[in-house]
Amino acid sequence: QLQLVESGGGLVQPGGSLRLSCAASGFTSNYAIGWFRQAPGKEREGVSCISRMGKNTNYADSVKGRFTISRDDAKNTVYLQMNSLKPEDTAIYYCAARLTSYIGTYYMTENEYTYWGQGTQVTVSA
Repeated sequence: QLQLVESGGGLVQPGGSLRLSCAASGFTSNYAIGWFRQAPGKEREGVSCISRMGKNTNYADSVKGRFTISRDDAKNTVYLQMNSLKPEDTAIYYCAARLTSYIGTYYMTENEYTYWGQGTQVTVSA
């Protein structure tokens, strides 16, 4: 069973940057990975996802141009670089993984994922 651990969250001022990491307990090369977030009082939403081998990526409209997802399968780690952060980015961020045989397919909805991390808090505030 794959275990995922997020890190890199914290408190940052508006306009600042953070890089989140999602470290897996096993090999990630056969998994598509997604980042999700849940703000207080809101449903969890997809932020970004990446297919196997990083062939394809996808972003929510609210983060396009500001966030970048990447993966390093040699380190069994997926990253989410977050720039130009806004107060509305405040949320708990989760990574998720799904075993797939399709190299180019990514998944943006939470019910498509099998494994989840415990989340890391991101707070954007002056």
